[in-house]
Amino acid sequence: MKTSIEPRQNLLLTAPGWEKLLQQLPIGEGAQLGLALNLMGLEKESLRVTPAGKIAATPHPKGLGSALKHPYITTDYSEALIELITPPFRAAFSGTLEFLDSIHRFVYQQIGDECLWAASMPCEIEGKESIPIANYGSSNSGRMKHVYRHGLGWRYGRPMQSIAGIHFNYSVNEALWPVLQDLLGDRSSLVDFIADQYFGLIRNVHRNGWLVLYLFGSSPAFSKSFLACRPEMAAQFLEFDESTLFKPYATSLRMSDIGYRNDSQSGLDISLNNLDEYVASLVRAINTPYPDYEKIGVKADGEYRQLSANILQISNEYYSSIRPKQIASSCESPTIALKRRGIRYIELRSLDLGLDHPLGIGLTEMRLLELFLLHCLFRESPPLGALEKSEISKNTLDVACRGRTPGLQLLRGGKEVRLRDWAMELAEGMRVVAEILDAGKPETVYLDSIKSMLSAIGDPDSTPSARMLAQMRDHKESFQAYALRMSQQHAASFRSRPLAVEKARAMRLEAEESLAAQRRTEASDTLSFEAFLSEYFSEVE
Repeated sequence: MKTSIEPRQNLLLTAPGWEKLLQQLPIGEGAQLGLALNLMGLEKESLRVTPAGKIAATPHPKGLGSALKHPYITTDYSEALIELITPPFRAAFSGTLEFLDSIHRFVYQQIGDECLWAASMPCEIEGKESIPIANYGSSNSGRMKHVYRHGLGWRYGRPMQSIAGIHFNYSVNEALWPVLQDLLGDRSSLVDFIADQYFGLIRNVHRNGWLVLYLFGSSPAFSKSFLACRPEMAAQFLEFDESTLFKPYATSLRMSDIGYRNDSQSGLDISLNNLDEYVASLVRAINTPYPDYEKIGVKADGEYRQLSANILQISNEYYSSIRPKQIASSCESPTIALKRRGIRYIELRSLDLGLDHPLGIGLTEMRLLELFLLHCLFRESPPLGALEKSEISKNTLDVACRGRTPGLQLLRGGKEVRLRDWAMELAEGMRVVAEILDAGKPETVYLDSIKSMLSAIGDPDSTPSARMLAQMRDHKESFQAYALRMSQQHAASFRSRPLAVEKARAMRLEAEESLAAQRRTEASDTLSFEAFLSEYFSEVE
């Protein structure tokens, strides 16, 4: 099969709809019109582990500041599951990665001999109690975050919440929207226009999101202990060795039915047609009781087990590979923020931690993600029907579990299509965007990134998931041993490059200020926790 793309002599597009608009943008001024001035940021989760590769039982280090209030260093589900957040950077991948690198180096100055687990699937788990639930202090907002996580543990099990990943946050430059709205002759408000176009992007990411798993999936194997309480699930996998389960052609088991897929949400019909319908369907799920969760109970012996017994406790519980986002103010729910101010950015959530990268991701991957998202924006994006939703679900699971299977067929419009053929179609569309982003520049960094994509399409053995299994075989290592070795290598890299004195001082001051902010919040609370929750959820309805 041909896995190369011939150079194109011009940028005229023949595809219908949005892609035609690209030919109407002055190529030499692409940056001014927003195609090369987009905002992007990263959120990276990692388990803190001991030198022996066990989940750290220590509290979130005080030197890192308040997990409730620090803008860049927090925790996710577990007290040991650290989350590092960059601010958005404009057209500066290196700036995003440099910031993330600095946070890592600061973290390593505060965590002693612990290190950050390099893999998305967790280290060996010694029972669910070895996964401590994150604590955010005594304020109402802190208690709400803690109770919400207790609910996740009761609903899905703590092991699932110990999985880590990277979220790629992306916002199209605001200067581009009025230009495109004018070209389309759209007369709606700009806020509504932006939301509609983002939902078109989101629908296309769902259609084509299996590509992210194929190209970047890095979780084809995991520790047997992860499924110790689910032997019926463990039986679906092969033994790599006495402590490791795997699937030989898997790409991202993190995104399979042992990870971020669950029965209680399988019946959810969250609308992706427009913002109003999306918010309404989330609010409906937040307010609809679920029998299995009612059996758990909201409280037991005076202690909260979950925020509610409804399908979703809050909108963040909806596990989706991509979400529309708006920056919420203090104690404002995500759905209300979206409803009031529209979509600020989108959050792509299907990325595994790349074990080859100390930061979990590199420049080439980020460029490919931008090309993919812009390609999804500029393609036709009709509403998703029942058949297509079913096909999307099957394609996602197939690629997660066996995406490197020779000749793998996916479903599209009721017909089978080879994964390679579909991937090449996407590569062609992404290349058109790459040419525009590279236009007039001395280096063709976007087009160069397409070459790595073509290599992965033509040779599945070059994908991260295949390389991971090959390295485990070459070193005769279990998943635990391999991931621990990579974690220690990354830790050594960060520790060998301590922060400059002034930067370290600035980060310490930020950590101290976050602790002070938490104390102020705790001192200023006047409502009871029950009244606080009632007020919070009254806005959601």
